Order: sequence, then structure tokens, then C-alpha cells
Amino acid sequence: MRNFIYSSLIIVVSFFVFSFKPLETNEIKSKRTFENSVVIRNNVSAVTLDSATLNQFFKKYSKLKKYKSDVSDIYKKRGFKSIWYGEKNITEFGHLLYQKVNVLKDQGIEKVMPYKDDIDAIFNESSTEKTSQTETELLLTNMYVFYASNVYSGVDPATLKKIGWFLPTKTISYARILDSLIVDSSRLNEDDNLLFSQYYKLQAALKKYRKIETDQLWQPIRIDAATYKDLKPFDISNTVKDVRQRLFVVGDLAQDSKSDVYDEELMAGVLNYKKRYGLKLNYTLTKEHIDQMNEPISKRIKTIMLNMERCRWIPAKLRKAEEYIMVNIPSFRLIYVKDGKYDFTSDIFVGTRMTETVIFSGDMDRIVFSPYWYVPTSIIQNELKLQMASDKNYLAEHNMEWNGGRVRQKPGPKNSLGLVKFMFPNPNDIYLHDTPAKSLFDFEKRTFSHGCINVKEAKGLALAILKNNPDWPADKIDTAMSGEKETTCMLKKKIPIYIGYFTSWVNDDGEISFFPDVYERDESLDKLLYSDSVSMK
Repeated sequence: MRNFIYSSLIIVVSFFVFSFKPLETNEIKSKRTFENSVVIRNNVSAVTLDSATLNQFFKKYSKLKKYKSDVSDIYKKRGFKSIWYGEKNITEFGHLLYQKVNVLKDQGIEKVMPYKDDIDAIFNESSTEKTSQTETELLLTNMYVFYASNVYSGVDPATLKKIGWFLPTKTISYARILDSLIVDSSRLNEDDNLLFSQYYKLQAALKKYRKIETDQLWQPIRIDAATYKDLKPFDISNTVKDVRQRLFVVGDLAQDSKSDVYDEELMAGVLNYKKRYGLKLNYTLTKEHIDQMNEPISKRIKTIMLNMERCRWIPAKLRKAEEYIMVNIPSFRLIYVKDGKYDFTSDIFVGTRMTETVIFSGDMDRIVFSPYWYVPTSIIQNELKLQMASDKNYLAEHNMEWNGGRVRQKPGPKNSLGLVKFMFPNPNDIYLHDTPAKSLFDFEKRTFSHGCINVKEAKGLALAILKNNPDWPADKIDTAMSGEKETTCMLKKKIPIYIGYFTSWVNDDGEISFFPDVYERDESLDKLLYSDSVSMK
């Protein structure tokens, strides 16, 4: 062994297996010199480790201490055997992992591992300073935990709660993941068992948008702000020509004819663009639309990265569930998934900035038709008392009554909950419901409620959920939604509901959508991820 000094050597021969260890001198009896802790079997080097070796390593490489618990757990489960050596060399998997760490940016992560220069030297054949096998072994295991914690876990659960993300998080065993990756290293590239499938779709979009940036294809759209008038079909201008080029670059148009005429081809591209951005579907291009298109591509890239991070928090098994409802606050959309397919979708509106809809999950256990609305105490105190004071007939005029010390609104078409509500017990007292205020769905930014989720096609959702329930045919649902009497349908099987927050999303056709950051959570997550204070696993 290079650079090793031995005071004596004990050779034990058994079935052609040789091993040797340096004798401990008085000066080092209290601690084993881990740089020299090596065994040789059939002329093949393998590292031997124990708890004392790990302690000494982390004392020397103190910036890696946050990985100590996970590294120790990995070696305990593997009987303190070497992970990264095959014969005398680092395994192919070790080289693959190192390559992945070098292109961590492809994962939407802008972090550098501590002691990265030392790891680079390990893989640099021309390096004159060689690290001992034991240190190499432990540095690579720390590199693995660094990679896995950033790519597969992201922000830790305690921090997620602090930022108001109460969806279920995944439980990860880095030891088990390592075993599976060693068996099949291709899982480093993509594995739906490790990451929510949306993650890989966003990763492909990230690659596309970075190429657009590199190729300098994101050209500004020319506009005279002082004299701009809304663009409409068959208008002619340089702005039209620039819009056409942009829609071609991002994929809303199959070709760029270079024409400055707002023709039928461009109309189709504009509709696709507006659909992807959750905008009202028409052919008019306002100054606000052009301003949105002129936002820097760096902002689009950062948005994709932030939502890749959110995908790390989601259990990968979610998409494999037989049935669930997903609400995405920024897109103002609800999706009912059945047997892995979108069975029903609807527009929604959510809470205002003062009464934000909470990001959490629950299990729907019942549907209530023609419901009463029990007015929350906060609304009574802050709004209703003033109205009752100025108008003694206010309750009667709004179909309300006192009931057991509470105010409730009777069933009917003008009930604030509409004609149906979907219940999933939760401490936030949030649920899905119909609404009589259908005109509010005409707005692009829909933050109007006190926190609950108002569903435009609430009846359609009820029909979709109960379509295979023989006890609730469509005509019975119609009768129950007449607004005359509250009727409850207990579901035979609870349906998981996930209320999430994604400002970018890629559909199954590979088209990416961007949505407004209505609660400014992208901004706060950006600060969290790209500051020194971020708490990572």
C-alpha cells in the first residue's frame, strides 16, 4: 500500500485469503488510523470500516456531519462492508453517480457538495495527491447521500410545515434506495418508484427551455406601450410577427411563416398558448398578455426548477392510486382521476390572500346535496353582525336563520354552498362545494372565497364520483339537488383529495403550462432553496 508505514505485519493464511493490519503503537492505541484500515483478498483491495472509523472521518470532514446519521445507517445495514470498490478500482456505479453529481443542474438543483475538490481528485487519474481507500469509500458514500437527499427528498418535513405545505411527504430509506440503484444503475436516470412522475416531465421541459435560452431564441416582442391596442385576428404589425416567432419556439406553432398578419394559423397558436397559461380562451392579445410573454426566460426556468422541488415532496405512489382528486390552486383547476386517467375536470376558485386555501390532503367520505351553510364564526363577527345591525331583515332576506346559537343558510339555489358540497373532515374546515356565483368563473385570476374550493361543475363531479353506484342514479341526484331538503350520500369508499400548489405543470402530451403565483409561494420557496439557511435532508 502506498504511503503506509507498518511497524509489523501479521499474515494469516486460510483458503488463499491474506489479510494484514498495522500494529497499534502507544501513540495511537486510543484511535485506529482509518487511512490504513485495508484488507486484501485474492489481491483485491477492500475497505474495512467500523463506528470508530466513521467518527474519525467526520471529525476530519466536519462539513459532512449532517450526513453522518444516514451514512452510519447505510454501513450498519451492510455490515460495514465496502460499497464502492470492485477489485482494486472504484465500481462503474461509483463513476455513474459521480457523473450525476457533476450535472446536478439537470435536476434543477444549484448546490455544490462540500469537499467536491477532494472528490474530483479521486476521479482525476492525473492527480498527484491520492486519497486513501478508506477516505475515498466514505467520501463517495457521503456523495451518494448528498445526491439522494437533494434529488429524492428535497426540503425536510419540518421545514415544509413551516412554509405551509401539509400534503403527505414520503418516507425514504437511503440504504434501500442504494441497494436498488446498485442492482440497476439505470434507475439513476428515471424511476417512477423514487420520484413523482411529473418530476421527469418537468425535467424534460427544463432541458428544452435551457436550450432556448442558450440558443438565444427568446427574443423580445416589440411593442409601443404608449400606443398599443389589443391585437385581434387579421391585424398586421411587427408585434404579430414577434408573437408568431415566440409561439413557434415554445411549440404552440408547428412552423414560423414569418408573416406579420394575425392569420388563422396564429389564432390556433394563441389559443394553445392561452390554454397552457390558464387564460381566458379568445383571440385577443392585450398588453398584459404581451408583458407576460416578455418576461425573461430565466423566470420560466426558475419556475420549472421550483416545481421540480415540489415534486420531490410528493410520494411517487400517488399517481398509481386507483382514484383521487387533485386541486391545483394556481391553475384554478380540479382533476378527478380514476384508474390512472383524467375522468373529470372543472374550473374552481379559491381563497383570497387574506383567507388562503390551505395546502393539505384529506379523504372525502360523503357528498351532501342541497346543504345548509353554517356561517363560520369569523364571518359572523367580521361581516354578518354589521349587516344585521344595519338591516334587521337581513337574515330572512338571505334565507338564513338562527340554529342552536349559530347562523345557518337554508338549502336552495342561492345558498352560498350551491346545491352540493363534498366533505373530507379536516381541522381547517375546508371542503369542495358548488356556488351560485357562476359569473366569478369568467375571471382569469380566481381568488374569491374564504378558503373553501368553489367548483364550477360541481354537479358533474358528483355524477362522475357516483356513476358506478347503483344506489345513486342520475335522476336521484337531480332530485337531491332540487334545493328543498339536505340529503347526505355516504361514500362506500373514501376518495383521497390533494390540494396542492404547482405554478408549472406538464401534461401527458409534453405541453408545459405556467400559472400565476397567486399566494407568492414561488418567491418564498426561491429564497428558501437558494439561501444558506435552507434545511436539506
